[in-house]
Amino acid sequence: MNTKTIDQASTADLRSSWVALQRAAQRARELAAQTGTELVVSRNCVIERIKPQPDTASHRAQETPAQYKDAP
Repeated sequence: MNTKTIDQASTADLRSSWVALQRAAQRARELAAQTGTELVVSRNCVIERIKPQPDTASHRAQETPAQYKDAP
């Protein structure tokens, strides 16, 4: 088992994956708030259904595009 944290990964894609997951989770919260859909999450091996609060999620219509860097 690898004991390194994700920010110590050898590839840039893997190092950036945590930020991408956080961005996806935020977008899921926003979409759930807009559509009145519950979020389903697992915390400590327990499945929970969360009703999003419309006033806590920003109401962006679309996420801004990601900035890509040219490969060396």
